[in-house]
Amino acid sequence: MKRTLLAAACATLLTTTLPAAAGVSAEEAAKLKTTLTPLGAERAGNKDGTIPAWDGGLTKPAAGYKNGDPRPDPFPNDKPIVTIDAKNMDAHAAKLSDGVKALMKKHAGFRIEVYPTRRSAAAPQYVYDNTFKNATQAKMVDNGQGIEGAFGGIPFPIPKDAYEIILNHRLAWWGVNLQTPLRVWVMTADGKRSMASGGVQTFRRVYYDPRVTPDKFDGYYMLGKFAATEPGSKAGEAILAHDGLNASSPRGLWQYLVGQRRVRKAPSVGYDTPDAVTSGIGLFDEAFNLFGPIDKHELKLIGKKELYIPYNNNRAALAKVNDLITPNTLNPALVRWELHRVWEIEATLAAGKRHVAAKRRYYVDEDTWQIILFDGWDAKGELWRTNFTLTLTAPDVPAVFGNVMWGGYDMNTGAYYLNLAFNELPVQMKVLPKLERSFFSPEELANESTR
Repeated sequence: MKRTLLAAACATLLTTTLPAAAGVSAEEAAKLKTTLTPLGAERAGNKDGTIPAWDGGLTKPAAGYKNGDPRPDPFPNDKPIVTIDAKNMDAHAAKLSDGVKALMKKHAGFRIEVYPTRRSAAAPQYVYDNTFKNATQAKMVDNGQGIEGAFGGIPFPIPKDAYEIILNHRLAWWGVNLQTPLRVWVMTADGKRSMASGGVQTFRRVYYDPRVTPDKFDGYYMLGKFAATEPGSKAGEAILAHDGLNASSPRGLWQYLVGQRRVRKAPSVGYDTPDAVTSGIGLFDEAFNLFGPIDKHELKLIGKKELYIPYNNNRAALAKVNDLITPNTLNPALVRWELHRVWEIEATLAAGKRHVAAKRRYYVDEDTWQIILFDGWDAKGELWRTNFTLTLTAPDVPAVFGNVMWGGYDMNTGAYYLNLAFNELPVQMKVLPKLERSFFSPEELANESTR
């Protein structure tokens, strides 16, 4: 009897916590051309009609749009269909994250204004084609931390577990060569706003570059560089990151600090180290809603659910700083929320590991495979942090950017931050025709810093 129970327990562990290893069958992959979208979301709407069917997303930029222009609100005539706050949140509790409910309880003026759901997510045809190939070929390696057999598309469009979904997030489609000016805003509990950092962020998504073939791909799916230009105390600082698909392409991190006048490796730029870019309010692995390895937590797929999440927030990106960055929370009147289907994943601290967040719960948008919301609990089991990305819709790419206008609330201190914001800046995220790998080398970072 004891052996039977032990065997059953082991079987349960294998099916709920350990990553699977192979792609799906050709028959399953065929659903990407019928009942599923080309990236793996449910093509149909929900039973209530509150989530519409996906019709291809937004792929045509506004008339007169030029690369780098602030993108207009694609749905300017939409009006809120429901407003939810502390008074009526119990009636909507099933569709609210714990973090959102906590904000409603903590701040009397916080609310979410829910708009009609617009499934604006889209990608180029070559991304769809590669996703179809990946569905049967991709497999996980390195105990769920790496991928083999995938290139140029979502690796696991029909996922079996939480690890595959998180890897989908890492390789979500939001363009190839991109650059944007940005500012990082911090709001303290006493209502004082300051700019923690400002500068330029550049991305090269080598994994999605149509000019790179799988046999020429060196395993580094993304190269990123942030160069600070303001405030004066941080001007000249820079962070460089090379993120790889698996253990054969280990992560590279470098930092330039003006006071030291040299480029040095920066292994501390990750996990729960306080993020200097946000004046320490955020953690480094909160960046872009997940930055760096997640091997200190074990992942479990809770399932798919309907949730109110920020979406299509071009209007928020166009707002004045004074109007958007308000005491306690972002201005609720400027943040658009919609009902979407999300994958819910729970991350709990692995045995023998250390991290200030003992548990996290991630909500991954089914249409884009990007984490839109996540909450974090401390070692006492108390909700401590709630994080978000507002998302920006970019039909010119086409893509929905979940890697901009992201931030988080510290429930203990009452402070919050908004990172990678371009409010009142003349240029938004723009598409670059080409970026050389040398632009992201430590040597080039040193050269730039000494000029």
